[in-house]
Amino acid sequence: MIRGGVQRAHDAVDSFVAVVDDLAESSLIPLSDDEFVESMLRIETAMRKLAYFGHRLVMGASDRGLPRVPGRSALHKYLVETLNLSKAEAWRRIQATENLVPFLGASGARHEPLLPHTAEAQAAGAISPDHVRTIIATMNRVPASVAAADRELAEQELAAHAREVTPHGMRRLGEAILAHLDPDGKLTSDADRQRRRAITLTSQGVDGMSDGTMTLTPALRALMDVMLAKWARPGMCNPADPESPSATTGPVDPDVVKAAAARDTRTAAQRNHDAFEAFLRAGGPENLGVHRGIPVQVVLTMSVQDVENAAGYATTATGGSVPLGEALRMAQGAHPVLMIFDHRRSMPLHLGVGPRLGNRWQRLARTAIERGCTRPRCDAPATMCQMHHVLGYAQRGPTDIENLTLACDRCHGLITGTDAGWETQVLGEDSEFPGRVAWRAPAHIDPARRWRVNRAHHGEARYVAKRRAPHTGQ
Repeated sequence: MIRGGVQRAHDAVDSFVAVVDDLAESSLIPLSDDEFVESMLRIETAMRKLAYFGHRLVMGASDRGLPRVPGRSALHKYLVETLNLSKAEAWRRIQATENLVPFLGASGARHEPLLPHTAEAQAAGAISPDHVRTIIATMNRVPASVAAADRELAEQELAAHAREVTPHGMRRLGEAILAHLDPDGKLTSDADRQRRRAITLTSQGVDGMSDGTMTLTPALRALMDVMLAKWARPGMCNPADPESPSATTGPVDPDVVKAAAARDTRTAAQRNHDAFEAFLRAGGPENLGVHRGIPVQVVLTMSVQDVENAAGYATTATGGSVPLGEALRMAQGAHPVLMIFDHRRSMPLHLGVGPRLGNRWQRLARTAIERGCTRPRCDAPATMCQMHHVLGYAQRGPTDIENLTLACDRCHGLITGTDAGWETQVLGEDSEFPGRVAWRAPAHIDPARRWRVNRAHHGEARYVAKRRAPHTGQ
C-alpha cells in the first residue's frame, strides 16, 4: 500500500515534468485568438495552483527536518542552497507557507492554516502569489487586540476581493480595512505616524547625484499626490523638451501636452523628479494651478457617519486615505461643499444639465462617488481621469451627473464605439449595483461579454457592511 503510494508520487512528478517539457517545446501560433486567450487563462490558473503546491513542498521540507541536516541550520538557508533562490525569495516562500498551509503544532497535532480563505483561493488558482503577499502584508498589520471575528472577516474579504482586482488594487482595500479596524487611532495614533515621518538624503556621490528615502505622513502624501498628478504627467515639465509645458497657474493646453507626451521618453520616476524640481522653482503650493478643470488641491471625501462618530478615515482623489482627525485639520479654512446623496445608490440626487464638458462640481461629485476610473480592475485614481459620457454626447447624451463617469486616459481610449472596443452603461434599479456604471469588454477579452463594475475603489464597502451587520441586526 505504502509502496504503491510512493510509486504514484514518482509517476506524478515524472508526468508533470514531461508535460512542462512538452508545453515548452510546443508552438501556440496555430491557435486562433480565442483559443490562445483561453490557453493563457488555463495555464495561468495552473501556475497559481502550482505556486500553492510549492508551499506544501516547503512545509514538507520543514516537517521532515531537512534543514537540520549538518550544514543546513535554517529553513531559508536550506531553500537558498537547494533551490538556488535569493534570500528574499526564500523568505517570501516561507512566509506564504506559514500562513497558507496546515502545520504541525508543538503537540504534534495538525492545525488549519492561519489564512484559510486565502489558501483556498490560491489552491483553486484564482489568485496570484502577488495577491497572497499583499494579503499577508495587510494581515500582519492587524493589531493583536482586534477581535478574532473581525480579523477573520477581514481575511475573508481580502481573499474574495483578490479574485476580482489586481494586487495593486488590493493594497487600497487593505488600507481601508485597517482604517476601519482602528478607526479612532487608539491602536495606531497620530503620534506614531509623526514619530516615523522622515526624509533622508545621502551625501552626494562623485557624480553629484544623491539617493534618499521618505516615510511620509498621510497629509504630506496627499499633498504630493495632487501635485504629481498634474506636473508629473507625460509631457509636463520635461527639461529636455523646450516645448514641454511647465508649472503654471492657468490651464494647460491639452493639445500641447499631448504633443509633448508623444516625445516624452522619461520613466515615471524621472517625471516625478522633474515635477518636484518644477514645483520648488515655482514657489510652492499657491502656484499649483489647475488640473483636469479643477484647482490642484487635496479633495477629501468622508462619510457623515464617520464625522458624527469622530472616527474613521477620509479618501483622497488620488486613491489614498487620511485618518479622519488629520483630514478635518487639513480641511480647516477650506470652503465646504455640500452634496446630497441617495442613501441606497450613493448618487447625488441631482447636479443639473450642463455643456459638453463636465463642470468642476460634477467632477468633484464623481470623485466622491467613484474615487477613480470605473473600468473593471483599473486602479487609476480620480486625478488621472477625465469625464466620460456613458451615452455619447454625439448621441445626445446629456452632460448630467447621471450620464457622466470617470475614466482614465488609457481606459477612455478603449471605448471605440465598435464591437472591437469596450462599452459602458448605467445599471438599472434591478441590478446588484443600481446607478453604478458598468463596462463590457470586447469578445476577444471576455467571450461572455459580461457587464461588470469596478470594485477596486470600493472593496471595503462589503467588508464594512458585513462587520456592522451583527451589531445592527441586519
